[in-house]
Amino acid sequence: MADMCVERLLNEARQGGVEPLGELLQLYRNYLTILATTQLDRRLQRRMNPSDLVQETMLAAHRDIRRFRGHSEREFLGWLRQILICCLHHAVETHLKTKMRDVRREVSIEQVSAALDRSAFGHGALLVDPGPSPSARSRQRERAVALADQLAKLRPEYRDVIVLRNLQGLSFDEIGQRMERRPGAVRMLWLRAIDKFKQVCEPIE
Repeated sequence: MADMCVERLLNEARQGGVEPLGELLQLYRNYLTILATTQLDRRLQRRMNPSDLVQETMLAAHRDIRRFRGHSEREFLGWLRQILICCLHHAVETHLKTKMRDVRREVSIEQVSAALDRSAFGHGALLVDPGPSPSARSRQRERAVALADQLAKLRPEYRDVIVLRNLQGLSFDEIGQRMERRPGAVRMLWLRAIDKFKQVCEPIE
């Protein structure tokens, strides 16, 4: 995903181009899915799945693209995250019949996003975080999106357990509650998921 390509699509989308906006949003579907996966607790999982939240986010982005004032991929991703947060609050109000604003969700989304950024520098291992070099920081978001695309190659349960364990930092007990599995079964699932990810992962340049 070249920076110039993203900037071109952004400019065309802000000028009312429906196809460029659709193409642009598809680039980040997997990235948004990773973030959405971390936000749906057991109560919300009974009523919607991450793809529902991502679809609502993308529809809102289509509707409000003229309000976007940024120019870079980093700014666009930040804007998409804020839309996802708004859609999440709407889902809580609609499905759980509560208007209580939980700022912890905003913090959690930003923390997971940052973890996804950092993990991209481990070349897909998700276990190594050497930290970005000065020359690599400019491509940090691009790598995070690439890592999300690689996670999307996995079966949903493999992707979810890696995201919840490695990116959100949940314990096996907590993941077990979220996935309705025993902690021991979750641990074995995670080990299989990591092994499979190492098999399908391609180096992130």
